[in-house]
Amino acid sequence: MSEAMTTSNHEVIRAWIEAREGRPAVVAAPGKAATLRVDFGEGDEDLRPIEWEDFFKVLDDNNLAFVHQDMTAEGSTSRFNKFVPRE
Repeated sequence: MSEAMTTSNHEVIRAWIEAREGRPAVVAAPGKAATLRVDFGEGDEDLRPIEWEDFFKVLDDNNLAFVHQDMTAEGSTSRFNKFVPRE
């Protein structure tokens, strides 16, 4: 795997997600805090699309950062991502 990067920059996050045809989403869990995810349209029934503004509000309100990988070790475009607490 190639190196992962961490950012909380909204423009970088949005560009990375859109370049991979992803959309901002949350896990639909009644009564629980929103859990951010990226929806790549693979049919995950638990994901609920949200607007970018709401996505970044959850990111910032929960002091989260976005960990992502641009390319795999084989040189393909990577979709690896996760949300972690900011340091």
